[in-house]
Amino acid sequence: MTNIRRAALLLLVFGLSLQSAAAQMRGWEIGGWGGGSNYFGDLNTNWRVNSAQPAGGLLFRYNMNDRLAFSFGPSIGSITADDADSRNIYEQRRNLNFTSRIVDFSSALEFNFLPYVHGSRELNYSPYMFLGATFFNFNPQTEYEGEIYNLRELGTEGQFQGDEYTTTQFAFNYGIGLKYDFSYRWSIDVHLSGRKLFTDYLDDVSGVYADIRDVRSLRGEIAAALADRSQEPFIGVAGHQRGNGKSNDTYVFLGIGINYYFGQIRCPGMRD
Repeated sequence: MTNIRRAALLLLVFGLSLQSAAAQMRGWEIGGWGGGSNYFGDLNTNWRVNSAQPAGGLLFRYNMNDRLAFSFGPSIGSITADDADSRNIYEQRRNLNFTSRIVDFSSALEFNFLPYVHGSRELNYSPYMFLGATFFNFNPQTEYEGEIYNLRELGTEGQFQGDEYTTTQFAFNYGIGLKYDFSYRWSIDVHLSGRKLFTDYLDDVSGVYADIRDVRSLRGEIAAALADRSQEPFIGVAGHQRGNGKSNDTYVFLGIGINYYFGQIRCPGMRD
């Protein structure tokens, strides 16, 4: 047998093995994950992770082959930050804080860096990356004199009634992860997922201080008190910086999950 024929045969065998591997991986997975969520924005400008909160979600994944998959699912978590934790003197004097629940529904296209096949002894793990779309809901709140207030309703930056920011919005999701298959049916998944947001109001802070007299007349005494929580000498001068509106907020999820594979082994040449 000539070298050319040997090479052609090897390529044919290799191609059939890839086709077989790809066929094996066509199928659904379902699972759940738990971990943490963290916020970065106007009340966390130095990328602190000391206020990470619990988070979790469900995962539905359709494996198209050993390299590509499509996933989607809901997630829920909390985010929080406090100027008291900042090392910046101005932010400490600003004295703002917030907490918000995040309800997130995301879908993504996944790419495995290595061939990944359930039940294989050699192809049973792969790092991967993903990119997709997200819809999420948030509601920044704060505590004041023992009561919890929804900050959006108070127009703390001088928003007129009806002009408040929207709390259900669109975003892009992106991230990296690692899949590891410890049996034909079961696998674990570790992922770090970020969000590219189009809002700077996760924390109710974005632009400049409004005139406190206008806030008081529009929304009342509580709104005025929460618009400028600095201590004397007050820094909430109308038109002075309250947040950085040039950079949107973001949040991330870090999780570890377990998934169950519903697909079946398919031989080369089989059709659905």
